[in-house]
Amino acid sequence: MNLSIKHLLGLEGVPREDIEAILKTAFSFREVLERPIKRVPTLQGKTIVNLFFENSTRTRISFELAEKRLSADTVNFSATGSSLAKGESLKDTVRNLFAMKIDAVVMRHAVPGSVKLLAQFVEAVVINAGDGTHEHPTQALLDMMSLQEKFGRLEGLNVAIIGDIRHSRVALSNIYGLRTMGANIVVCGPPTFIPYGIEELGVKVTYSLSEALSFADAINVLRIQKERQGKGLIPSLREYRNVFGITRQRLDAAKKSITILHPGPINRGVEIDTDVADSEHSIILHQVLNGVAVRMAILYLLLGGR
Repeated sequence: MNLSIKHLLGLEGVPREDIEAILKTAFSFREVLERPIKRVPTLQGKTIVNLFFENSTRTRISFELAEKRLSADTVNFSATGSSLAKGESLKDTVRNLFAMKIDAVVMRHAVPGSVKLLAQFVEAVVINAGDGTHEHPTQALLDMMSLQEKFGRLEGLNVAIIGDIRHSRVALSNIYGLRTMGANIVVCGPPTFIPYGIEELGVKVTYSLSEALSFADAINVLRIQKERQGKGLIPSLREYRNVFGITRQRLDAAKKSITILHPGPINRGVEIDTDVADSEHSIILHQVLNGVAVRMAILYLLLGGR
């Protein structure tokens, strides 16, 4: 299968056929991850650089595992201790790296649009691992894979995204991807957490958690992005939990089974309680495993693996 895109900078404008190809390939790689020997030689001889300018645990390790499972050569770059600390520009740093004949770069950066800029002055494949508050396409793809695995479909599925929508790159990528695949979406949170004009993306807005839960087949619970937001957007974390926290009592009041997703890291006792995050309705750990499979699929398809 071939993709119509050269890079994965986001899910905005990515056609349904490409998303379907990525998910289908990811399910194939899930079978590889279940084997005793979890390595295939499909990207042997390819070199991938992981450029992470922000802290990361799940995404970085997931990409590193995906690259190793595909037998690619990997180089991990950290801004700390690099020539960036001496005043070198991002452009010069990256162009010097790619002068060493790199095939692909996976980049996370705090500035929205940074990956798009990167793709303009390198020949290699560029994959967005999160650019500021803009997009996080691989997270949305693994969320979609997890939902498809659970429900057998995305078309017509009712998904509520709950929490700090305004500062979440996960929310935006999920909206683009799920809407392309025919899902129905409601976003829910305090008014200060809902971006102005988000309805133009084809989603509904509610400020009532009970209304969101009554709508949803599945909920994607987002943490409060304290590192990206200003002060005073909510009275307190305690107040937020009292109104928007996902608790067992609120789920029971919905009187139906609701599947729980969370991109992590989890702030237990704030946006979601421990007994809910670890319950039989949670597919959070399935998301983690599917993250490796999705990233294997993306690397394989964009780098022309065999």
